[in-house]
Amino acid sequence: MSDAIKTYNSMSELYASFGGKLEQDVDFTIHRNEELYTEVPIKSPLYRTSYYFVLILRKGRGRYIIDDQSYLIRDNIIYFTNPGHVKGFEIDETLQGYIITFSESFLKQYVHENILDEFPFLIAEVAPPSYPDREIFQIFDDLGGQLLQEYQSDSTYKYKVIGCLTVMLLLKIKERFWKAYDPLIEASTSSDITLTFKRNLEAHFRNLLAGKCDRMNQVQDYAQAQYLHPSYFSTVIKYKTGKSVNSWIAEKTIAESKAMLARSSESVQEIAFRLGFKDAAHFSRFFKKHTKLSPLSFRQSLQNL
Repeated sequence: MSDAIKTYNSMSELYASFGGKLEQDVDFTIHRNEELYTEVPIKSPLYRTSYYFVLILRKGRGRYIIDDQSYLIRDNIIYFTNPGHVKGFEIDETLQGYIITFSESFLKQYVHENILDEFPFLIAEVAPPSYPDREIFQIFDDLGGQLLQEYQSDSTYKYKVIGCLTVMLLLKIKERFWKAYDPLIEASTSSDITLTFKRNLEAHFRNLLAGKCDRMNQVQDYAQAQYLHPSYFSTVIKYKTGKSVNSWIAEKTIAESKAMLARSSESVQEIAFRLGFKDAAHFSRFFKKHTKLSPLSFRQSLQNL
């Protein structure tokens, strides 16, 4: 796949690429589609995102591209995508509905730490759109309205409420479209490698936090777990997800770090040791490199939300 494909780490970055501007304080957004893309037709370049998308579209025409597949956009469509895919879209008629984005770190901070156990489709690679009947679609449309209302509010518990509503949204997605999904059953060997890596990554961090191991796994450890040469393993992961193994490890480390800083009273040093860092200084440098904030500054910023 082309190196020219850009990766966006937030909805703000994606929208800015089209000349717009969005304010975003937390890794969650919801907007009305008709307010984001007011001039049609629109054809986007191909891109990747490091966050989840949920589109609830009651009206509109066009098509959505994911990897090498193309899907029609029409009335009453629910579209869910995970991070890592190559995406693109063409809008022929103004879309009406909601576009919702959130990151793994948001889910871990405002929902619960083992979110991937309850919702295994969050690591799926194949996610075609659904076209439910009007009655089922209305359930999602109503949830979108509730999420937008809360997102625009000044409530003290704003993001906690949004977290609860997001759980409702994910449960409805699971109930209607992914009830029998098994993330380890995919069509191709490459998908199996990627999904197994994501599962191993999640399991390893769980063991780290439980004190069952004292060092962070590296690329060769994840390759060895699948009996693959590290070079081949790295190539497959990069090709299928658009991110290197080290990027996945770093993002997972930051997601867990943010969750612990937000939800626990442990010191920075204790958190560093639990995540396999040799000392707090190394952890602080790593955290600041990826977030532009020190761990203490990040923790203090949460008190202002």
